[in-house]
Amino acid sequence: MTFKKMIQEATFQRLRANWDQQQPLKGTGGEIDFIPICKLFNPCGAATWLLTECDEDGLAFGLCDLGFGTPELGYVSLDELAEIKMLGGAVGIEQDVTFVPTQSLSQYAAEARSQGRIKA
Repeated sequence: MTFKKMIQEATFQRLRANWDQQQPLKGTGGEIDFIPICKLFNPCGAATWLLTECDEDGLAFGLCDLGFGTPELGYVSLDELAEIKMLGGAVGIEQDVTFVPTQSLSQYAAEARSQGRIKA
């Protein structure tokens, strides 16, 4: 699990707790609209991920904005993100440890769709 080097352990535990809480509710109409726990970003480009939940293997759910097109809600492999290296391998995807969420994930998604980008 290479992704554990990319995000803080406390962040991972909060993402896991949300995952466990959400799974019994999937597809029931009672799903929880969590506030994002974690913001990941590409320090060399425009890609941003606002994550609300994650399983033990690093499959995370959130709002993904790759910098082109419309940001989408969906799943992403944190291991795959952790393998991305830029500038000759010196830089990778990073956790924004200063990120303070101000709204729920669906509110970020609606705003991003209207503006074409995540403003977080």
